[in-house]
Amino acid sequence: TQNRPVPSGRLQPETVMIFGGACSAIGLLYLALAVNLTTSVIGAVTLLTYLFVYTPLKRITWLNTAVGAIPGGLPPLMGWTAARGQLSHEGWALFAILAFWQLPHFLAIAWMYRDEYAKAGFKMLPEIGPQGDRTGRQAVSHTLGLLPISLTPFVFALTGKIYLFGALALGLAFLWFAVQFSRHLTVSRARQLFFVSILYLPLLLMLMVLQKVK
Repeated sequence: TQNRPVPSGRLQPETVMIFGGACSAIGLLYLALAVNLTTSVIGAVTLLTYLFVYTPLKRITWLNTAVGAIPGGLPPLMGWTAARGQLSHEGWALFAILAFWQLPHFLAIAWMYRDEYAKAGFKMLPEIGPQGDRTGRQAVSHTLGLLPISLTPFVFALTGKIYLFGALALGLAFLWFAVQFSRHLTVSRARQLFFVSILYLPLLLMLMVLQKVK
């Protein structure tokens, strides 16, 4: 990230803060007026928890990753409320899928770049448990938790049977790579888990869209 505008000095933090704040305020106002108030409120919660809870926690506790899964998982819920105009268990299922997916995804990144995170002063789980046992166990446990949660769109009659079997196959494959990472705890295994995670999510969502119950 050293070549990005702020770290490289091409933009000053004050300028970015003013511009970002203005864009955020305009965006939330637009959602409230052109979409609905519920979506705007969820957007505000996403913004505030990301900026003022998750981001500061990076330098305080390794639990920042779990906390960050909340604002990271809320955008699909915003999409649901924008389309349906209300909160419901189907929307929360979309939130839960993305929230659980983020944990093994980011734990793989944290293991690959644990030295860089430590140098930057970020508290990540691999720093707390340098042997990697806790990182591996949590990658497996959250991937295992994701498996039944990914099936809830079928349970809630949002999707058909093709999605059910596809989600099950994708979840088992994701879990297998998490187990391999937990067993070996190498950078190559972490990288495999990372790449599988970024394939898993769009494939799952694609199945959800193609198999939606009309």
